[in-house]
Amino acid sequence: QNPKTSAIVKQLAAEGNAGELQKYFGSRMEFGTAGLRAAMGAGISHMNDLTIIQTTQGFCRYLEKNFSDLKKRGVVIGFDARAHLSSGGSSKRFARLAANTFISQGVPVYLFSDITPTPFVPYTVTYLKLCAGIMVTASHNPKQDNGYKVYWENGAQIISPHDKGISQAIEENQEPWPQAWEDKLIDSSVLLHDPYATVNKEYFKDIQKQCFHRNINKETNLKFVHTSVHGVGHKFVQLAFKAFDLSPPFAVPEQKDPDPEFPTVKYPNPEEGKGVLTLSFALAEKDGAKIILANDPDADRLAVAEKQESGEWKVFSGNELGALLGWWIFTCWKNHNRDTRAIKDVYMLSSTVSSKILRAIALKEGFHFEETLTGFKWMGNRAKQLMDQGKAVLFAFEEAIGYMCCPAVLDKDGVSAAVITAEMASFLATRNLSLSQQLKAVYDEYGFHITKASYFICHDPKVIQRLFDNLRNFDGKNTYPKSCGRFKVSGIRDLTTGYDSSQPDQKAILPTSKSSQMITFTFANGGVATMRTSGTEPKIKYYSELCAPPGNSDVEQLKKELDELVNALEKHFFQPEKNNLQRKTE
Repeated sequence: QNPKTSAIVKQLAAEGNAGELQKYFGSRMEFGTAGLRAAMGAGISHMNDLTIIQTTQGFCRYLEKNFSDLKKRGVVIGFDARAHLSSGGSSKRFARLAANTFISQGVPVYLFSDITPTPFVPYTVTYLKLCAGIMVTASHNPKQDNGYKVYWENGAQIISPHDKGISQAIEENQEPWPQAWEDKLIDSSVLLHDPYATVNKEYFKDIQKQCFHRNINKETNLKFVHTSVHGVGHKFVQLAFKAFDLSPPFAVPEQKDPDPEFPTVKYPNPEEGKGVLTLSFALAEKDGAKIILANDPDADRLAVAEKQESGEWKVFSGNELGALLGWWIFTCWKNHNRDTRAIKDVYMLSSTVSSKILRAIALKEGFHFEETLTGFKWMGNRAKQLMDQGKAVLFAFEEAIGYMCCPAVLDKDGVSAAVITAEMASFLATRNLSLSQQLKAVYDEYGFHITKASYFICHDPKVIQRLFDNLRNFDGKNTYPKSCGRFKVSGIRDLTTGYDSSQPDQKAILPTSKSSQMITFTFANGGVATMRTSGTEPKIKYYSELCAPPGNSDVEQLKKELDELVNALEKHFFQPEKNNLQRKTE
């Protein structure tokens, strides 16, 4: 019933444009553990009013089956600031339609009255003890995209088999229910609640448990620049600084207000390097700020840059900031826990494609480290399991600039990560140390961990399949590569098939998934490289790391060795020319 998408389809039908219609209606968006992520537009392959209604009807029925008290507890729904003029779709509209679906079935809905960061949804699920949460966002994807992210009652993103159950329920509930389109009905419903004021108060109260140096924060002369990259983060990072008694950061004026067009950046993703930070650098130079904090548009990720002695800006990789935050959060914990026995219940987590620096810190300091599959859905769920067993999960991170610094949110949170980074930098400044100098100190103490990650773009699933099939049948059927250029392969773990050469029974310990590609190669020189497909973008990603024991400080030699390993990986395993892959460009 959306006049805009309806008109697009009628126009194509009148023109007899079968090719375009096939694109719109050929296949339904797949509902996976990351929920939905697609362009906004007409047809069942896009995010629009109808597909949101259908998805929510399926999700509602699935929750009814799993929770006898759904009508007592309810769900939370949040949204970012995305909007798409030509199809009339927007995150706010989708959130209201989703709310209407639940309310029509007698389910209470806690619908945020305004835009919020993604981490506020899992926070609300936990705080209000709800059955589930939905966040309408496409995070840092291009402006035409939107998404529908789902959290379970434990406050973490869903994992299998929920995705399959929800997907099946969507298939079974495709015809819109009688009042599905009438979202105005919710405004007068007693089942509609607005958690905005409560959550804004309680969240900032909870993150203050991670504030350890209030006096330093009040006194510091360190200046920060913050950008929300046209997303939702501005107001919330300002409030977080206030909660920690830090002076507010300078906000990049051209990027501080939400704008679904993202006019000043090519991609609204701080992970993509210095291009996104150009305006931040200029403001920092003008105001004499040393540190830049950049959130992605839904404020669940954080990038950090620091001005070096040379006048150059260093943008920290996700692994480098993970090393710093891991060191900092453990140091704060240690200083506040004099009972040495408590350390046996302390945990940190990171994903299998992230740096193993936390493992090195854990080995030396005596706490536990665990790795999970890629993605915060795994870390969030594992953290909850550990917390339910009485363990303390201090920190979890992934190299894609995602950090969980506060146990009140079982997902990545760019708001708490930003303010905790600011407190760490302020503390280090009292010792005349920069973040970069402290990072070197961490590596000196626990061993250098040099990482390099990138990706190739490939829009053809057949090419991707062929590339990975080739790796599994490299020297004849069912044989993996024994070397990559001059680098000898010493171990292989394939989490698509479940094979792991390092295990006595050759079976991988981490869960396997046939629906996504992921192979990890260990090399005789101590290097590790993982190749995997992305769940939300047309990319084949790779991650590589060389770890040296403490005391091996020939960093340049390590970097050179890793560069050569990565070049060999690209040339022999990716074969970009043969497979017509497009390289990541700055």
